[in-house]
Amino acid sequence: MAKGNGRRQDVSRAAAGEIPVDLYRCFVFPNRMREQRHAAGHVRLLRLAAVIPEIPYIRLSKIERGEVVPRADELRRIAAAFGIAPAALLLDIDAPGFDIARWAEPFLDGTPPDMAEEQFAVLLGAALRARRTGDPALTIAAIERSFGLPPVNLSRIENAQKTFDRWGAPVREALLRLFDLANETELRAHVAALHASGMLDGYLANIANPTLRHERTRTRIAELATTLATPAADTPAPVVAAIAAAPGAASVRLVPVLGTPLPHGLIADTATTEKAEAPHAAGPRAFGLRVCRATLGGGLPGQSVVIVDPDRFPAPGGLAALREEDGWRLLSVGADRDGRMIGFSSNPELEIPLDDRDPAQIAGVVAAIFP
Repeated sequence: MAKGNGRRQDVSRAAAGEIPVDLYRCFVFPNRMREQRHAAGHVRLLRLAAVIPEIPYIRLSKIERGEVVPRADELRRIAAAFGIAPAALLLDIDAPGFDIARWAEPFLDGTPPDMAEEQFAVLLGAALRARRTGDPALTIAAIERSFGLPPVNLSRIENAQKTFDRWGAPVREALLRLFDLANETELRAHVAALHASGMLDGYLANIANPTLRHERTRTRIAELATTLATPAADTPAPVVAAIAAAPGAASVRLVPVLGTPLPHGLIADTATTEKAEAPHAAGPRAFGLRVCRATLGGGLPGQSVVIVDPDRFPAPGGLAALREEDGWRLLSVGADRDGRMIGFSSNPELEIPLDDRDPAQIAGVVAAIFP
């Protein structure tokens, strides 16, 4: 790999076809957590997870590995466990000595990448982007509804986060349905033909571009640094407006209630005239959300109101509010055998992996008020 500006360019190109591959595209948040964890005496990450029960072990691992961007409250909890300032967990990726390859080395298994599979992952991501661009009806919601491909997996495929062989059978079958192809051989041939025709050229640079990755990472770290300095600055606009319209809410710990029903079990964050009492432990950005429909079954009637806390990440056994494209979705939270958090909905029937979602889209539910 070529060197440039004090850090590696991180792009490999095949001699034939010029298919770019950013080998470090999965690392979106390089940080100092591993270094600070060792300095604080937490040799094993599992030991640290026991000290911070609010953050599930799997998510804690993903934060340390730079695979997800944490929320400011998560960084504060981690920093408190280390006895340091939260900003000490952030890296300056523009520093002359920073090298993403050197930083990532502890998190790699040492196995040389299969460049053919890496290239196919990039081409498949480009082909999927081209497919969606060519058909405006293929919205994120329509793809999940018609082809069984959840938004989190759709995003990961379009960004070549995993090679095709590492996806499970349900995802591979959903892709075949989406491209209307019979098998993997046809899919690979179809993608290769699209690439040969030049139809994917305009999409490749957005998938395997270390400069864009570096810029996005820089922006996210800068936003975190600002949020850590001004913790209330990232309050969602609809919630700010609703709080402002609720006189006396702060003094009596009443919070505004949002919510009108949308299709497919979603809840619009429309302000109402209602207010609800929040528990003492709820954070300053907590708000009420009317359930609207019994999407989680009869145990949580549609007339109920839940208290949503954007500053609290959900845990297995609890409830979560997931911010989607058009509104909020209420989910019960469980974990699979590997400890990954899954959100469940009864009506409609959904299973949504939560660990790979943007943490800013997920909020814990800290109370429920029944009619």
